[in-house]
Amino acid sequence: MTWIAYLGRRLGRALAVILGVLIISFCLVRLAPGDPASLMAGEAGVDDAQYIQNLRHSMGLDQPLAQQLWTYLRHAAQLDLGYSYRNQATVWSLIAERLPATLLLMGSGFLLSALIGVAMGVLAALSHRRRGIADRFISHAALVLYATPSFWLALLLVLVFSVLLDWLPAFGMASVGVELHGWRWVLDYASHLLLPALSLSFMFLALYVQLTRSAVLESLNQEYVRTARAKGLKPGRILYDHVLRNALLPVVTYAGLQLGQLASGSLLIEVVYAWPGIGRLLYDALTQRDYPLLLGVFLVISVLVVVFNMLTDLLCRVIDPRIGAGGQRS
Repeated sequence: MTWIAYLGRRLGRALAVILGVLIISFCLVRLAPGDPASLMAGEAGVDDAQYIQNLRHSMGLDQPLAQQLWTYLRHAAQLDLGYSYRNQATVWSLIAERLPATLLLMGSGFLLSALIGVAMGVLAALSHRRRGIADRFISHAALVLYATPSFWLALLLVLVFSVLLDWLPAFGMASVGVELHGWRWVLDYASHLLLPALSLSFMFLALYVQLTRSAVLESLNQEYVRTARAKGLKPGRILYDHVLRNALLPVVTYAGLQLGQLASGSLLIEVVYAWPGIGRLLYDALTQRDYPLLLGVFLVISVLVVVFNMLTDLLCRVIDPRIGAGGQRS
């Protein structure tokens, strides 16, 4: 199968998945208890039935459910996600304002978990071959991290590094009321980012450790590694050129899945650290029954997950050319 045919088939599947997510999300949101018009009227101190009816009409909530779904899908196909009456702004503008913060948090958490997890996994595998104590220590530490709830670990980091030691800020993305420039501005953002990124990375770091450890141990026992040793190649070259190239394939596959999980896993971290991303925006939209904004965030998250999965498939094929376009070894 050619690259064009493969990309066309993957794109068709991606569009079908996004369409299914839109339909299911729309139905689930509409089935949830609560009425946005009644909630807005109650907050305004108005108890007039006609006023509530007018609000429902302006939001399109008085139409049949099928008509509302068709209208929403038609507008979404035109990249029109609607208008947030609670925030008095378009959904696109609200998401565009918060999306960079979420992508920054996701990218930082991904890099920390992948780099530290792969390095620790390789160290544990090499220690296992020598029957060293590092393998047991790293494996047990990874197990503890995997079993620890992320929200509890995030609160613990805030308590230790922000409250007790006062080393890092606990909330927000930057210092408020302070004008910084140059490296001071960069360091201020980095100090605010460190704790949320660590909390997000700990959710997946343990899996990287175990996955890399198993893959490296399996590769070390292969015939091509024994042949490389028999040729007299240096251990470092064997590790980088022969072991890691084959061992990283399942790690890359999981990395793509992790990127999709990060898009949804960042919600809890953003709420704990008051990080101004789309996760926090989703939480606010849910509590306010802001249907257009809620569906818009669902759409953006689903698109991110689908794109990350497609990039993972392409990267796996680049790393191992034996993988065919259908994702199977030829």
